[in-house]
Amino acid sequence: MKRLLLALILLAFCLPTTAMTEDTKNPLEAWQPKFDPSGAEYTYILSAISHPAMDGIGVGYRMRDKVWEKSGGRLYIDFRPLAILGGEKDVISKLKMGAVQGMLSSSVAAANVADILGIVNLPYVVDTFDKLDAFRNTPELWEPFAKSTESQGLKVVDVTGYGPYGWATTTPVRTIADAKTINFRIAEAPVNTDTYKAWGLKFTVMPWPDVPQALQTGVITGLDHSAIVCNITKKFTIAKYFTELNYAQGLFVHMINKRWLDKLPQDLQEILLTVIAEESANSRDLTRKQHAEQIAQAKEAGVEFIQLSDADIKQLKEMSEPLLSEWGKKIGPEYQAKVRATLDK
Repeated sequence: MKRLLLALILLAFCLPTTAMTEDTKNPLEAWQPKFDPSGAEYTYILSAISHPAMDGIGVGYRMRDKVWEKSGGRLYIDFRPLAILGGEKDVISKLKMGAVQGMLSSSVAAANVADILGIVNLPYVVDTFDKLDAFRNTPELWEPFAKSTESQGLKVVDVTGYGPYGWATTTPVRTIADAKTINFRIAEAPVNTDTYKAWGLKFTVMPWPDVPQALQTGVITGLDHSAIVCNITKKFTIAKYFTELNYAQGLFVHMINKRWLDKLPQDLQEILLTVIAEESANSRDLTRKQHAEQIAQAKEAGVEFIQLSDADIKQLKEMSEPLLSEWGKKIGPEYQAKVRATLDK
């Protein structure tokens, strides 16, 4: 009996250990480099909060491999997604200090660095894939945006995306009146707060890691996010309705510590910036495709996609005008007007 009791105790201790080992496999195993980076002369630590299954984040690994090849193994991009280095506010501080050299910051968080970066999150300004491409490829629109962080020692070098914003909700939202019954989770960003105030909707500012439990327990009943993110991160398992507002493009803003970049040898600077530009452009194209693919997958899984009426969209745009006017003072009224006029063409 004593031996049997001892065996049962040992078995009880062993079973959880085995389960834990299986559950704690490296989620990034599939993205490990096929080369040994230990001999690199220079290392570029690049942080991101999201999952590399999104093309706008997975670009970090494609840049890593291409830079390694073109630099002959001299420069290694040590890419750290999934908030390995901490939340975005913390990483922005580390980036300014130089403890981290680069960051794919969500556009909503990037607006905390410079007001002008908030222009891409203002409602119905950079709201389509075509407008995003025009914004990025028009120097008089892109350059003020890219240079806006230099006073803080940072350089904006490019953008990738995660698709158009909408509402993932636990009950269907077919009208603005329906939306008023929802408690939306929004990001920790001033543009989003001001937008939801302008629209007269209930919202809760919440860090992304807190969202799953809040959604499961009903603390929030809706998410302000993109279909790509909601499907890949399994939010549609609870929020089975998605209202396609398409009011802004979700972006990852690629920022680099300028002091570190300036100290990098000129040839490696050129390789790094060229690869970032090429792969970011490629990623934006891939995100268009991923957006359609993720919506198709979500529909197959039973998620209902809804569009507001033209009258309701017109009402949202009208309610946004005071907000755009107020943010125009922060961004620069002439610049904002130029962006809107150019993209509306």
